[in-house]
Amino acid sequence: MIVVTTFEVPGKRILKAYGLVRGNTIRARNVGRDILAFFRNVVGGEVHEYTKLMAESREQALDRMVEEAKSLGANGIVGVRFASSEVTTNAAEILAYGTAVLLEDG
Repeated sequence: MIVVTTFEVPGKRILKAYGLVRGNTIRARNVGRDILAFFRNVVGGEVHEYTKLMAESREQALDRMVEEAKSLGANGIVGVRFASSEVTTNAAEILAYGTAVLLEDG
């Protein structure tokens, strides 16, 4: 599966567009991470606990989007984007979306 943020893939031709595909996940913070993050916030610097949580969330959303594209018969996704939003005070949604396509060597 070729997944790109561009709307074209060098060396490939788009034969068919299947349409929008997406994958999302909603993750909540946990108390243990919040305590560690609080102490990091006091001294400054990167909050590694949240960086890891967001990276895992992006990967899960991406995996779900790819699975949806595969179920349509696509072998590529173009125009991939990520969006995030706060669902509640302690939870956020990560959304990956793009256009599922059938690619062939061009």
